[in-house]
Amino acid sequence: MKGRIVLLTALLAGGFLFFTSKANWSFSDLKRMAGSGGGGESTKNEAPWSSSTANAAGLSSDEVNNIEIYKMANQATVNITSTVYKQTWFEVYPSKEAGSGFVISADGKILTNNHVISGSQQLEVTMSDHTNYKATVLARDAQNDLALLQIKPKKNLPFLKLGDSEKLQVGQKVLAIGNPFRLEGTLTTGVVSAIGREIQSESRKLEGLIQTDAAINPGNSGGPLLNSQGDVIGINTAIYGPGGNIGIGFAMPINFAKSMLDDYSAGRIYKKPRLGVEVVYVAGDYAAALELPREGGLLVQRVVRGTAAETAGVKGAREMAVIGNYEIGVGGDFIVEIDGKAVDRQDALSQRLGRKRAGDNMDLTVYRGGKKMTVSVKLGEAPEERL
Repeated sequence: MKGRIVLLTALLAGGFLFFTSKANWSFSDLKRMAGSGGGGESTKNEAPWSSSTANAAGLSSDEVNNIEIYKMANQATVNITSTVYKQTWFEVYPSKEAGSGFVISADGKILTNNHVISGSQQLEVTMSDHTNYKATVLARDAQNDLALLQIKPKKNLPFLKLGDSEKLQVGQKVLAIGNPFRLEGTLTTGVVSAIGREIQSESRKLEGLIQTDAAINPGNSGGPLLNSQGDVIGINTAIYGPGGNIGIGFAMPINFAKSMLDDYSAGRIYKKPRLGVEVVYVAGDYAAALELPREGGLLVQRVVRGTAAETAGVKGAREMAVIGNYEIGVGGDFIVEIDGKAVDRQDALSQRLGRKRAGDNMDLTVYRGGKKMTVSVKLGEAPEERL
């Protein structure tokens, strides 16, 4: 964002983060009857009209787009229930938690949030036609709150195409599908409200998130966030507030999941990379006031001790200064390119890290003391976080 400083966490200062899987439903609340059909090709939830009849009914092109995406994507969106055995003073009893997910391959691979399945002893997936399957966990990326599941379908399943979250722009249309409050197959629409958000709860920190005003509620966790072409560009993860939609929801960019999927396909365990810096985006007049390129970049505020950035010699701020109405650290490295690609948005670093893994190399082009140079970093591994 040119001409001003974007502080990634300002929106969320003092806020409360609520993850959008729904806990503690009873067995009777979530019981599903298996359908007699096979594998998600039921048309029960499909809109009963085609594009041509929709147009004839006087619907707008945007409404037709919503309908067509829902008809396609709802068949590949699933409800996930996990049985967690809990103990009281008198007995051990099963409690069910619920969330969403979506099919990404015809043979039954499903993406969801790790917190949807965390701590479970038994996983059950329900398709849009109410066909039920037991699921197993193939891979997890706990730091990015992602998980890959496998079911054994009776035949090939409809699946969703993964898009490119690095190309997102604020203002573009998005659609969310999931099972909020046990209301299966719910569609909500909105826009990308912001990119590169960082949120913190008592138990975890998530970076590089997509913020959207598409309604996201308990039970939506793990469901797809889609663009107007029907491609998945995010995984619905969290909401801002104590339990219901207030127009501020967050999705994990789909590109973050691609690294986990690549590692699974190659037989590796995904290890999230860590650079070890805190940065703020500066551009325009504020950058010029600091005698930095107006085109913008990431000004390093702090280098974390013992991290890859410190080992590589990245420099943090030396002192504090007031620029406009902001107080920021100055004198540190100003990152203008990452792996040869210009830094032109606040989430440039998290987006690049999302497609790397621990041990990969990253080249940072920086301004230091008025001189342009390249700093090569071998990325470290992010510490484990309990979810």
